[in-house]
Amino acid sequence: MYLTIKGLDDERFIRPLELIANLFFEETTISFKKEENRDLIIQFSLDINGNTVYVKGKLLDQAGNEESAEYEKELSGYQTEKEQFKQVKNAVSHAFLTMLQNWTGMIQKWGILTGVRPTKLMHRKMQEKISFESAHKQLKEEYLITDEKLKLMQQIVERQLAVVPDLYELRNEVSIYIGIPFCPTKCAYCTFPAYAINGRQGSVDSFLGGLHYEMRQVGRWLKTHNIKVTTVYFGGGTPTSITAEEMDMLYEEMYTSFPDVSTIREITVEAGRPDTITKEKLDVLKKWKIDRISINPQSHIQETLKAIGRHHTVEETVEKFHLARSMGMKNINMDLIIGLPGEGIPEFTHTLNETEKLLPESLTVHTLSFKRASEMTKNKEKYKVADRQEISLMMEQAEEWTKAHDYHPYYLYRQKNILGNLENVGYSLKGQESIYNIMIMEEQQTIIGLGCGASSKLVDPKSGKITRFANPKDPKTYNENYESYTNEKINMLSELFNVKTTFAN
Repeated sequence: MYLTIKGLDDERFIRPLELIANLFFEETTISFKKEENRDLIIQFSLDINGNTVYVKGKLLDQAGNEESAEYEKELSGYQTEKEQFKQVKNAVSHAFLTMLQNWTGMIQKWGILTGVRPTKLMHRKMQEKISFESAHKQLKEEYLITDEKLKLMQQIVERQLAVVPDLYELRNEVSIYIGIPFCPTKCAYCTFPAYAINGRQGSVDSFLGGLHYEMRQVGRWLKTHNIKVTTVYFGGGTPTSITAEEMDMLYEEMYTSFPDVSTIREITVEAGRPDTITKEKLDVLKKWKIDRISINPQSHIQETLKAIGRHHTVEETVEKFHLARSMGMKNINMDLIIGLPGEGIPEFTHTLNETEKLLPESLTVHTLSFKRASEMTKNKEKYKVADRQEISLMMEQAEEWTKAHDYHPYYLYRQKNILGNLENVGYSLKGQESIYNIMIMEEQQTIIGLGCGASSKLVDPKSGKITRFANPKDPKTYNENYESYTNEKINMLSELFNVKTTFAN
C-alpha cells in the first residue's frame, strides 16, 4: 500500500504514520513526495495555537472516495520540544486512524497505541489518583482504545496492585536479569541473543567467567549501598542449556554475591526448552530453593515444533513437566504462541486441550510477531500463517479458556508487527503471578541486566526517567570486554542512586 501525505513536512511523522497504516495494510510505504499511482492521498492541516493543536485530515482514494476527520487537543505537561512533538504526533495519529477506520471498516481495538506497554498509561492515571471511570474516559478519548481493551488494562492493573501493593514505592530497590545466551537450537521466530550451545564449550566457559565477575562486582555495589533486590530472573537463551555443575556454581555465586538472597521476593529460572531439563538440573534448582521455572511447549503439534526449529517432542514437554512437578517445582509457567506457521483454530484447540491436562500455575499466551531479524521474517514465503480474523478468534479462545480454568490476566505487552494487532498476555492462578514480569513491564524500578545481551533499564528514583545500557549480544565481544561494561554500569548506577562509587575493579 502506497500513501502520499500532504500538509506535513517534518520527517518525524513518517514512522508513526507508517505504524498506524501497518495496522490496516501489508507493507505500507509512506512518502511526503507527490508520486503517481498512489493508493491513497492524505491531506493534513495542522494548526498549533498556544497550547492547543488542531488537526484536520482528508483521505482520497483512486476511486475518488473521501473520508475526513478532525481532532483538537490541549497540549500540557511538556517540558521539552520533543515532549511537545509527541503530543502533536498523537493528535495527527488520532485523525489518521479515524480516517482509515472509516475507510476500511476495520476497528483497531488498541486505537493509536503501537507501543509495548499500554498498561503503563493506566498505572499513570492511578498514580495521579484518577478513578478507573475517569481513566477509561480519558484514555478512550485520547488514544481511541476500545472498551474491551480498557477493561483488560484495568483487570491487569488491579491484579498487579494486589500482588505488589507497594509497586509504586519500589524505586529504591532493584531487580536483576541474568542472561544466558545459549540454546539447543535457534527458533525460527527468535531474535533474542541465543546461540546453539553445541561445540561452544570454550565460549561458554569464558562467558560464565565474565558473568561471575559481573555478579560479584554488582553484588558488592548493592551491599555497599544497602540496596535491596526485589526479584532475580535467569533468562536467555535458555539458562538450563548449561550443565548442572555450571548452574550450581552460578546460583552459589548469586547467594554469595547478592545481598540478603533469602529475602528476595522471587527467583525465576527459564527452563523453556524441555530438552534441556534433567533430574540433575532440577536437583540443583531444589538445592538453591528455586521453584519457579518455565517449561514452554509453544505448541502441542509436533509438525509445528519441527517447522519452527524446536527439537524436543510434544511427549518430552509433558514428561519434563511431570518430572519437575514430582521434584517439588511448585510454580511452573508455560508459554503458548498463537499464529505459528500452519496452525489455525483446530491446532490451537488441540494445544489448549493438552494444556488442560497439565494446568501449570501460569500461562503466557503470545501472538506471533514477525521480528525483523528472525529467520521467519527473512523467509516469510516459507511460513504460512493464519489471517487476521482467525488470529483474533484464537485469542478470544485463549481468553475464554483461561477464564474457564480460573486463570487471571496479570501482565501484558505488545510488539510491532504482531499478528492481528493483538497482544501477549500473562495469565496465572491467583497468588502465582510472576513479580519480575510485573516489574519489567511496568518500569517502576531499575532492572540491572547481567550477562550476554542483557539490557539494564535504569529508572531514576525521583523522576522516573529511564536510561538504558546494553551488554553486547555476542559471547566473543562480551568475553573480551565484560570488565569495562561492568565498571561503566556501576558508575551509571552510582550516579542514578546518588552515591559514591568506592571501587572500580
